[in-house]
Amino acid sequence: MPYDKDLVTRIRTLLEDRVVVEEKKMFGGLTFMVNGHMACGVSNDILVVRVGADHYEEALRVPHARECDFTGRPLKGMVMVDRRGFESSGDLQAWVDRGVRYAGSLPAK
Repeated sequence: MPYDKDLVTRIRTLLEDRVVVEEKKMFGGLTFMVNGHMACGVSNDILVVRVGADHYEEALRVPHARECDFTGRPLKGMVMVDRRGFESSGDLQAWVDRGVRYAGSLPAK
């Protein structure tokens, strides 16, 4: 499964002291699960973030974010972020926080 190992390492570093996270191979890459729910992941060199339906339109307005459509149809509540959208540590932190916040709001599986 191809995914950007440097991006995975950056995400692991952001999550290591904050939440209990499970890593799982999914969507042709690696995902980070919180309470059994996907928070974010990496597919090739794209960041995938689960933001939920309530924050979906808002997330799509952030530069370099787009619909998550690797299944051929948009997955409502999930966005894909191109590399330029998470180059800075602050931008990556903001995206990871969005995903963790959403996954953490769901009942544990």
